Amino acid sequence: MKLQGCGTALVTPFHPDGSLDEPALRALVESQLAQGVSLLIPCGTTGEASTLTEAETHRVIGITIEVAAGRAPIFAGCTHNATAQAVHNAKRIAKIPNLTGILTANPYYNRPNQEGQYQHFRAIAEAVHLPILLYNIPGRTATNLLPETVLRLTEIPNIVAIKESSGVMGQITELLANAPSTFSVLAGDDALALPVIALGGTGLVSVASNAIPGPMSLMIAAALSGDWVTARDLNKRYFALMQAHFIEPSPAPIKATLALLGRCSETLRLPMVPVTEATRTKLESILQGLNLLPSN
Repeated sequence: MKLQGCGTALVTPFHPDGSLDEPALRALVESQLAQGVSLLIPCGTTGEASTLTEAETHRVIGITIEVAAGRAPIFAGCTHNATAQAVHNAKRIAKIPNLTGILTANPYYNRPNQEGQYQHFRAIAEAVHLPILLYNIPGRTATNLLPETVLRLTEIPNIVAIKESSGVMGQITELLANAPSTFSVLAGDDALALPVIALGGTGLVSVASNAIPGPMSLMIAAALSGDWVTARDLNKRYFALMQAHFIEPSPAPIKATLALLGRCSETLRLPMVPVTEATRTKLESILQGLNLLPSN
C-alpha cells in the first residue's frame, strides 16, 4: 500500500454537553471526501483520542468508514504507552469491518530507547493483519523515533508508512534518502508539507484540512505533480491559517476555526480547553481575510 496525497487528522465533534456530535462528524467526513482528501485518520491526536471511551472510539471509526464508503483509506488512531495494552486495543480495532489500517504513535511517558520503540511497534504490527502507519510525534510523547529504527521497522511487511512530525528536516531527509520505495513518508506538519514532498515525501496528514480540505488537497496534489508555482501560491495564501492552528495546543484552535465556520461546536474535553479570546480573534481575522467566514 502506497499512501499519498492529502490526509486529514479528523477532529471529533462534540455537542456542548460533551457527547459525540454524530451529524457534525458525518458532515465533516463527507466534506473531506467531496473536496479531494485522500486519507482519513479518525481518533488521532487531533481527534482527542485519549479522552474517548472504547465505545466512542469504535463509534467514531465506524461512522467514518460508513460515510467514506470506500472512497478513501481510513487509518484509525490506536496509541498506548503499555505495549500489551496497545496490542490489545489494536486487535479490537482491527476487527472493525472495512477499516484500512491503524495509526500508532510513539509510546509516551515511558520514554523507551530505540530498541524499546522497535519492539513496541513490532509487537503491534505482528498482532494484527492490517497495514500500520507509524506516527513519530516527539513533541507530545517525549520520544523520538530515529531513521535507523524506522528503517528496521520497514522490514516488517505490514508497516507501510510513517507520519513524521518531528519537525527536524535533517532527520526527515535522512529517512527519505534511505527508505525503500514501497514505504510512504508523510509530513505530519502543515507548514513542512512542501519541503517534505520536495525531498521525496508522498503527502501530508493535515490539521488545517479539517477546515480547508479543498485548498490543502490542491496544494499537495500540485506539489506531487511538480507544479510548484501552484503549490507555493496555495501555501503562501493559507500559511497564516496553518500556523494559527498551533498558537495554542491542538486541537483547540482548529475547533475554534470550525466553530467560526459554523461546522461544529468548539467543545473540547478536559484537560483541553477552548482558545483564549485573543486567539479566537486572530483566527477570525485570518478567516475574514481569506473570505471564508459564512458572512462572506
